Amino acid sequence: MRIVKTEEITKNIKEMCIEANHVLSPDMKEVFENRVKQEKSALGKKILSQLEENLVIAREDMIPICQDTGMAVVFMEVGQEVHIEGGSLTEAVNRGVREGYIQGYLRKSVVSDPIERINTKDNTPAIIHYDITEGDRIQITVAPKGFGSENMSRVFMLKPADGIEGVKEAILTAVKDAGPNACPPVVVGVGIGGTFEKCALMAKHALTRDLREESPIPYVRELEKEMLDKINALGIGPGGLGGSVTALGVNIETYPTHIAGLPVAINICCHVNRHVHRVI
Repeated sequence: MRIVKTEEITKNIKEMCIEANHVLSPDMKEVFENRVKQEKSALGKKILSQLEENLVIAREDMIPICQDTGMAVVFMEVGQEVHIEGGSLTEAVNRGVREGYIQGYLRKSVVSDPIERINTKDNTPAIIHYDITEGDRIQITVAPKGFGSENMSRVFMLKPADGIEGVKEAILTAVKDAGPNACPPVVVGVGIGGTFEKCALMAKHALTRDLREESPIPYVRELEKEMLDKINALGIGPGGLGGSVTALGVNIETYPTHIAGLPVAINICCHVNRHVHRVI
């Protein structure tokens, strides 16, 4: 049994919130730079170059990449041989988010009630997803999610007969309907299978997968490539002003489902797709 103090978790969460909002992850940086070279539209290339310059300024001057510093989404994979000491794990995560957003001078965008809408003034509570895994380590992913792109999320409860063509149509429909609202070029996370809530969670988690990594499932790997090509053929382009780079990547996760259903969720993220990973 390995003991992990809540103070250590809080410290890491705080640092990760600040890092995610100021520095583009290595996978996003590499893919973004490649897409700048691939853009065929002169206007699209200019917009991508301006976005690239913005990313450099944010990193060097420690200015948030975007004014919407997001609602903190935290994935916690906790090894079953870890013992947490020092209080509640959930409180430790929220304390880290609170400290990160206050000390990092990040915009506080969370309201305490969806109808009364009173700002909590510290960007808590976070959205926390726990998974109990083997081992004695804790894997943490912090992915602040802005709502320009979050509002473009879709869930389709397809029939099994709709098959893979129905899945393709659902993905394209979501991206076309989003248009410029998700701040393209975007990253598209897709969850296929499970239930209503499971496919949505997979779509969100898919956004945190390294864009340079391919799916280990052959048909999923091919589907990701096909969807990326089809999305970029839509002509939405950088900033929604036209071009050949509408998406930087398409990441898909799957899960077993019921014989009577084919749930599909699409979670779109803007061109920064903030995510930071650490292992404690």
